[in-house]
Amino acid sequence: MTVRRLVAIVIIFVCVTLAWIVLGSSIIARTRFGYDMLDEQVEGLWGAAHKQNAPVVTLSAPGQVDLPGGLESSEIDVDFHLQHRRKGLLWYATYDVAFDGHYTFQNPLDEVVTATVVFEFPSSSAIYDDFEFRVGEVQITPGGNTGRKLTAVIEMAAGEETEIHITYKSRGLDRWLYSFAEGITTAKNFTLKINTDFEEYNFPERSISASTKTRTPEGWNLQWQFENLVTDFDVGVEMPSKLNPGPLASRMSYFAPVSLLFFFTVLMVLGAVNGTNLHPMHYFFLGASFFSFHILFSYLVDHVVLELAFIIAAVVSVALVVSYLWRVIGWRFAVREAGISQLLFLVLFSYAFFFEGYTGLVVTIGAIITLAALMQITAKVDWAAIFSKK
Repeated sequence: MTVRRLVAIVIIFVCVTLAWIVLGSSIIARTRFGYDMLDEQVEGLWGAAHKQNAPVVTLSAPGQVDLPGGLESSEIDVDFHLQHRRKGLLWYATYDVAFDGHYTFQNPLDEVVTATVVFEFPSSSAIYDDFEFRVGEVQITPGGNTGRKLTAVIEMAAGEETEIHITYKSRGLDRWLYSFAEGITTAKNFTLKINTDFEEYNFPERSISASTKTRTPEGWNLQWQFENLVTDFDVGVEMPSKLNPGPLASRMSYFAPVSLLFFFTVLMVLGAVNGTNLHPMHYFFLGASFFSFHILFSYLVDHVVLELAFIIAAVVSVALVVSYLWRVIGWRFAVREAGISQLLFLVLFSYAFFFEGYTGLVVTIGAIITLAALMQITAKVDWAAIFSKK
């Protein structure tokens, strides 16, 4: 190994790295180009994220300023059925939701008042089946240009308590929220029960986690229960998301130079120890074989499932490297040194991206193991003699 050959290998490494950067950028561009269009298509077909606001009550009495009528109790049941749908390089968490809410409010005055109850639909981009909005004995049916709000007006006797019933079935996307009010408010005798048919879930930012969580055969039963809560936070759930092929492929492409650096280092060190001196052109074809894994994977995920695309791309890339070095050097070096190194640095490191949060740990452990192995193998190598060879 001469300095000139080492410089040539570094240049090849830099060129392949630039190719990976271009590939990663193109994947991001492909993914982002379809974001807005795909989001609109999915919302148009299935519906948008839901944010259900509590009904707003206002009390009016002759000769007095309108008074906000707080809810005395809220008992809500929500059932979710989750189904992931794929558009382009993205997965969307779509769900069916069944909402059933019972509320009560009271006239605290000693005279007859007019109560105005406003219900706001959780989303304008949605459908509502089996819908009912009833205040006392008055049932409101949407009609004409009602927008997102429905209003019911009833007369209430002094001290009278009235029930509000809201129920519907709808479809949404990604998350579901329930809001007590805009700003800080008080929620009295509040109970919200959510039943899911999925095991993984999250609570959205600036929301209150469930008071109790109970596993069921299908998923979870989540319950929020408060007697006299003062807050400006919401409650709700965020649907579990699937691993999106586009962002995954781009992250793998940007990280690929690290895998190739480890691979080239192992080949050069083991080659120096065993007297196997590869030409820079050999390294060029090996770098191209590594690059073939990522470019094949990035386009296969458009047509096959993520795991199958990964397996096919890995098999093709390993076959290219092993078969090539088999003819150049021999089967022992091709399989034992190169093949195992590629499985570790390319396949295993890339597969670590399937598990968010563990990628750095896997790479670190692999790097330390590699370093320890190379240090033991080359402990007695005369590097001055090796680099002086022509």
